[in-house]
Amino acid sequence: MALSDADNGEGGESDAIVTACVLGGFSESSETRVLISSLPEVHGDTVTSESTTQRFLVIMNRYQEQPHLLDPHLEWMLNMILDFIRSEKSPPSLVHLCFKFLYIICKVRGYKIFMQLFPHEVADVEPVLDLMSRQDPKDSETWETRYMLLLWLSMTCLIPFDLSRLDGHLESEGGKAREPTMDRILAIAKSYLVVSDSPRDAASVLVSKFMTRPDVKQKRLGDFLDWSLTTISQTNDQSMRDIMVLDGALQSLAKLFKHGKRDDLLQYAPTILQCLEQKRLSESSQAMLRKLGVKLIQRLGLTFLKPRLAAWRYQRGSRSLAANLSMSQSASTTDAVSPDVEAQEQEEDYDIPEEVETVIEHLLVGLKDKETIVRWSAAKGNVIFFDLCCCFSSFQETDNAWHGGCLALAELGRRGLLLPSRLTDVVPLIIKSLTYEEKRGACSVGSNVRDAACYVCWSFARAYEPKELKPFVTQIARSLISFFMIIQCTENVISCLFVVYIASFPEYTNAMIDHLVAMKINHWDSVIRELATKALHNLTPQAPDYMATTVLPQLLPMAVGIDLHSRHGAILACAEITHALYKLGLQTNRTVVDMISSECVDALKNIHQMVRVGFGGELMRPAMCGLIEKLSLSKMPFKNDPVITGWQWLIDDTIKSLHLVSSGAKDGIMVAVVSALSALCEEYYQAQAGQADSQMQNVLVSQYIEGLKSPQMLTRCGSALALGCLPRFMIHSKLKQIFEGLQQMCSVSQKEGSFTEARRDAVRAIAQVCVKAGVCANGSPDSALCLENVAEVYGTLLESMNDYTTDSRGDVGAWVREAAMTSLMDVTTLVASNAPEILSPDVVNRMMCCLAQQAAEKIDRYRAHAGNIFLRLLHSTKPAVPHIPHQEELLSIFPVETTTSLNWNAPSQAFQYITQLLRLPQYQYHTLLGLTVSVGGITESTVHFSSQSLFDYLKGIQDNNAALAQFGDTLLSIFRDNLRNDRVTIPFLKMLNQMLANSCFEIFTTEENHQFCVDLLALCKELKKSKDISKLRACIAVFCGLIQFQGEVRKKVLSQLLMLLCHSFPVIRKTTASQMYEMLLTYDDVIDPEVLDDVMTLLSDTNWEGDLATVRPHRNQLCDWLGVPRPQVVAKVTI
Repeated sequence: MALSDADNGEGGESDAIVTACVLGGFSESSETRVLISSLPEVHGDTVTSESTTQRFLVIMNRYQEQPHLLDPHLEWMLNMILDFIRSEKSPPSLVHLCFKFLYIICKVRGYKIFMQLFPHEVADVEPVLDLMSRQDPKDSETWETRYMLLLWLSMTCLIPFDLSRLDGHLESEGGKAREPTMDRILAIAKSYLVVSDSPRDAASVLVSKFMTRPDVKQKRLGDFLDWSLTTISQTNDQSMRDIMVLDGALQSLAKLFKHGKRDDLLQYAPTILQCLEQKRLSESSQAMLRKLGVKLIQRLGLTFLKPRLAAWRYQRGSRSLAANLSMSQSASTTDAVSPDVEAQEQEEDYDIPEEVETVIEHLLVGLKDKETIVRWSAAKGNVIFFDLCCCFSSFQETDNAWHGGCLALAELGRRGLLLPSRLTDVVPLIIKSLTYEEKRGACSVGSNVRDAACYVCWSFARAYEPKELKPFVTQIARSLISFFMIIQCTENVISCLFVVYIASFPEYTNAMIDHLVAMKINHWDSVIRELATKALHNLTPQAPDYMATTVLPQLLPMAVGIDLHSRHGAILACAEITHALYKLGLQTNRTVVDMISSECVDALKNIHQMVRVGFGGELMRPAMCGLIEKLSLSKMPFKNDPVITGWQWLIDDTIKSLHLVSSGAKDGIMVAVVSALSALCEEYYQAQAGQADSQMQNVLVSQYIEGLKSPQMLTRCGSALALGCLPRFMIHSKLKQIFEGLQQMCSVSQKEGSFTEARRDAVRAIAQVCVKAGVCANGSPDSALCLENVAEVYGTLLESMNDYTTDSRGDVGAWVREAAMTSLMDVTTLVASNAPEILSPDVVNRMMCCLAQQAAEKIDRYRAHAGNIFLRLLHSTKPAVPHIPHQEELLSIFPVETTTSLNWNAPSQAFQYITQLLRLPQYQYHTLLGLTVSVGGITESTVHFSSQSLFDYLKGIQDNNAALAQFGDTLLSIFRDNLRNDRVTIPFLKMLNQMLANSCFEIFTTEENHQFCVDLLALCKELKKSKDISKLRACIAVFCGLIQFQGEVRKKVLSQLLMLLCHSFPVIRKTTASQMYEMLLTYDDVIDPEVLDDVMTLLSDTNWEGDLATVRPHRNQLCDWLGVPRPQVVAKVTI
């Protein structure tokens, strides 16, 4: 059942709905009853018992967060299971299965609650003891049985009778003395305290119940404590066995001192404390041992001190958080009780034992432990020391110490041991803890401290009256907002609307801004700094005057300071705030200079002169470019000012220095440079509106075109992107020059196989320049995209679609192809919108065929990109792309709903559509070329679905001779065109082998010497000369597949295979023999049956990896048997 709570705000605010998923009750009661009832039937079958257990476990696990819902049903579940356990007819397997069910219930509800339901009458002691005695402590399959029996035995220890009464006559029938019940229980407890599994925890519970009995503590308490101390002293934490033993001993003592009476245990406490000091558990490497040590020490401390209720403690009538936060003065509200100490009965004074000081020292050390469980245990122990907050200054060492101190303060406040008068000392520490953060290597620590500080705030809200907290509420609330902003920074959503909404309240606006300036602008993480500056941008409308008169003057000195992080964050912050003020001024017809002081304007203008970009250039260069961009967008009055020359120099120098920065920073720097250059040109390089400053235009265009020829790849990238970002007025009359530079770089570098990233950026720049220049059918080729230059632009982009450059990083040419596809879409959309008449049918045909090829290839990302662009152009109506070949057929294959429903990334969806293009003549060649690398690839899913779709298409045309012949001709054309292209040839041979193996050309095999086989064999013979082993292996497989064709071509195929049996590479000889053997098994009718067995035997028994002189006679014998002329060895002619 889902519960929701809506809180309607004032002023028309939308409802804030909080939804939580909670359960209303134990709805699986009937099913659980059936499962438990079925235990006698399923226990013998491992499969059914495991499935029943698993189902029961699933049901119980649903109530992990609401275990109290099981309470009304625990008794009947327990009784049903105990009936099976107590039955004498129940086999051991059923008993163990029942205890496993009990353990599952106990785990969900908690042993403290569940164990109370066990029957614990006098009659239960002996059966439980006997059943416990029959268990094997080393059986790893039945540990749940031992665990639950120990808990049951713990409850039976609560009977109010002396255990000696249960013994009766201690002589057994054989005359041997029977062990007393007390000794039997003690022996069981000791034996299970040293085991390595979960029953050890239950044994410690047994000790706490058993040793606190009046009869047991008189006779056995001292001996047990001696045994425990001896066990602790004789073990160490170096071996796993000793660690388990120590764990059991410490657990039992901790629980014993929790449940035992102080008067009984006080005499032993100093000895135990001394033993623990000698053991030095705080130095152990095991967190669990340190935790148990702290837990035992704090309980020893409670034992040393007399129990009393501090008369001075702060008390509060209501323990409800809702009531505490309510300011209602109704009669039901209980005022805080501050009892008059003098009116209380005076308690006798007594001396504090010296051991308490030792306990305090250990607890304070525990508060600094590196593990949270240890610090939490120490914090709960520190509630007995009301002056802990005075020691808080010592927790400035590490985040662990701060965390432990916060936990301790929360416990002090929750228990009323921190008086309101101490809040003035504590609250500043809490405020500091709420924003605690320290750099630690490549990350920061402090989240646990901040969480613990929130816990302190929660505990204080429950503990104190509102009037006590009223003086501190504003400080705490502002710090909590800062804490919230830290979380949002981490989650990359600091600029979300909710933060801005909070800032709309005056109490929080300046506090949030101050936190960002003081804590986030200089943060060690650059991402946090950048997010903080964006937050300042969004917060500026909330406090524009504060930003202009206080924050900006505060940031400007930081922007030219010596600390790199502060300088970086301050520069970005100045840029964002200035731009935000500009946008705010547009609403009131004011400029930025009207809103900030002249000193600030001069400081902003001079930042680039005061900052050195060499040191920390990877941070400072993009920061300065960001400043240039924002100041340009803010229309600062710097036109014709020398600062513009300085800014331009910084941009140009950054482009020339890109090769000096790390690979991780270069992309961010280029984006910043391009944005800055575009804004700078737009604002300061116009002589008149829409007309460029001719001098700057000539300088920049010539400079960046020259940069396209730089030997540095990143300089080429930056120059190409710079040309692409120039405004339209800067491109006007320079378009031809820019096109020529970009086209030349694409064509030259592609032939060289280098500068791949530069080609990618040049292709992007071509589209950007076209879009900015616009289209005019009869315009000048130097000013717009027109009839004269459109073919050249498309030619360059289509040529880039065939960039398959590879290097150590893989198929890097895919970057260029992706950029070319995007550019084609942008340019085509532009041309179709304004001048569709300049789009020739040939250009559109080539473009759509290239996209179809890319949509059939193997890399998911680029296949999806091509497929989506293909569909967008196909279904585009505004504008409609003219001259698309087979448009009607394409629309039937790809209906409009496929634009959103078809997942091109999934091979199972993409290839069943793309293979349908094979029946369209215009697309068949390019589609099959793309499918070649997919079907013959190495990715299993791609190969499976692409080959399946291809074979489905081929099966559909088996009865159509013309269609199959056309497909064969296309296949041969692809093979012929790419005979020297290994990227295509090897996948093609693999694909061809699959086609032959699946009898895709069976109709051709009925005709002797079919031309398809003749041509295919001739092409494969060319590949036989290769030295590439993978290509040769693929070729062998194709030869074996061609054996199914009839006529003289079969003899030629056999001749080629027999020649490969004497190839110079031993691995090729072995592969050929193996493939021929399999071929003859498949096609046993291709040779004379009389020699078939001899041929098979010779192929399988010969060591084809031996010397050629040894192998050649065997090969010649095969030639004679198969009726193929023996190949003649051609002697090498030396000149």
